[in-house]
Amino acid sequence: MSRTPVREAFLRLEGEGLLRLYPQRGALVVPVSPDEVRAVIEARLVLERFAATKLVGRGPAACAAAFERLSGELERQRTAAAATEWRDFLDADRAFHAVTLEESRNVILSGFYSSLRDRQMRMIGESALRDPNRVTTIMDEHRGIAEALRDGDLQRALQAVQTHLASTVRAIGLAVDTVWT
Repeated sequence: MSRTPVREAFLRLEGEGLLRLYPQRGALVVPVSPDEVRAVIEARLVLERFAATKLVGRGPAACAAAFERLSGELERQRTAAAATEWRDFLDADRAFHAVTLEESRNVILSGFYSSLRDRQMRMIGESALRDPNRVTTIMDEHRGIAEALRDGDLQRALQAVQTHLASTVRAIGLAVDTVWT
């Protein structure tokens, strides 16, 4: 492979704040900062609560259809976790959350949510390294979100989303009040 595409990829990652380049010495993956966690979690909270509200507002048939899709991603997560296929687990995690955004039928917000993907994957990976039970917790929290949406219970869904995001913050080693305030 030519150096040019690698160099361009590194420059793009540096531009996105994910990599720090040191000429003639190499590159360093930038750790997830508390400010980055706060910004991503705040964005996710706004987007996921909006999406849940829109989905529940579309009625029981939309909620049932979304539940089927969410259940499929949960099954992918279970299978990947059992096989310790962490890349597949992270892909299913991303897809799980994308379902609700897609079901909100707002392509702009869905696209913005997708743009957070790389930052989210770093946060999930870091939280799983810190807490060996995190993978199980994620799947349990996802099931709670999916079931609340299936039931059309907006308040329970909103609480489940907030609980899930707060759990991620704690698993990374930050205090939840540093994010919500």
